Amino acid sequence: MKRGRYYLGRVIKINMDQAQLMEAILNAPIVNIGKYDWTITDVEDGRSESLPFVFGKLSKYAKEGHVVLVDEISRSQVDATAPNLVEASSPFIYLPECSGIAFLHVWNGIQEDVFPRRFKSIIEIAYDRFLIGCDVEPIVDYGAFTKRLKKLSSFTEFSATVYPPNPLFGRLWGDLNEYISKRNASEVTVKEQASKSGGLKSKIIELMDRILEKPDYEPEETPAIGDAALLMAADGYGRGKVVGIEKNEEVVIRTSDSQKSFLHPKEPIPKELAIHANAQFERISRERDMKH
Repeated sequence: MKRGRYYLGRVIKINMDQAQLMEAILNAPIVNIGKYDWTITDVEDGRSESLPFVFGKLSKYAKEGHVVLVDEISRSQVDATAPNLVEASSPFIYLPECSGIAFLHVWNGIQEDVFPRRFKSIIEIAYDRFLIGCDVEPIVDYGAFTKRLKKLSSFTEFSATVYPPNPLFGRLWGDLNEYISKRNASEVTVKEQASKSGGLKSKIIELMDRILEKPDYEPEETPAIGDAALLMAADGYGRGKVVGIEKNEEVVIRTSDSQKSFLHPKEPIPKELAIHANAQFERISRERDMKH
């Protein structure tokens, strides 16, 4: 059975609860974007299972597709129209207990940066985009992210936009989480820049490396707000960016560049995909000592 790469993310819901999100997945509208229509097909409602889930396929199709057929009489190939021809389909699983989603990357069809945008459009249009928001944010591979950051000789900019977590939160960014809660904010943006030589002072690499070595790691000082925001984004509750200098050149490193993923059959059995994806999310929570 052919396997593909599934990417892990968290679904950020603004003015929307779990039930509304899952209803929108199960009864998805059709959205036209360019020359293709998009919707969610082949849904399976597993909300009553011991491990609750909702399965579906994000499907991209053409209203008037074209296929090539063989005319047996003339022994020649002929063009024919095929209504609602599927161009690409990405199976995904949503796990409400951790607001987690795992979706298949489809080459030249629904890449890992395309899926979140189309999923967002479908869910928001299901509610006429009325005061609601839905974003799929990547969960970052700490090891891959810090490996990339270690190549920088200095940091010139940190920026991150983060959202209130639900239901899990990371212990190292607990103070920032508390601040967001007290402010009753649905979104917080942090941006730091340095023009002085030496760049920004940060412990982001040390924090990520240490917690991977020891999940209950306690830093001597509360992480600075810029570091905390990047950690929060890396855990799937936002998006972050680091700008720095590498070999005298300015480079940009985004949290989405190091997204967690796993291999699984391209045509999955929904319950098996739910179990496999849940194991990945549980491992992430253990590694990062995330709490409810």
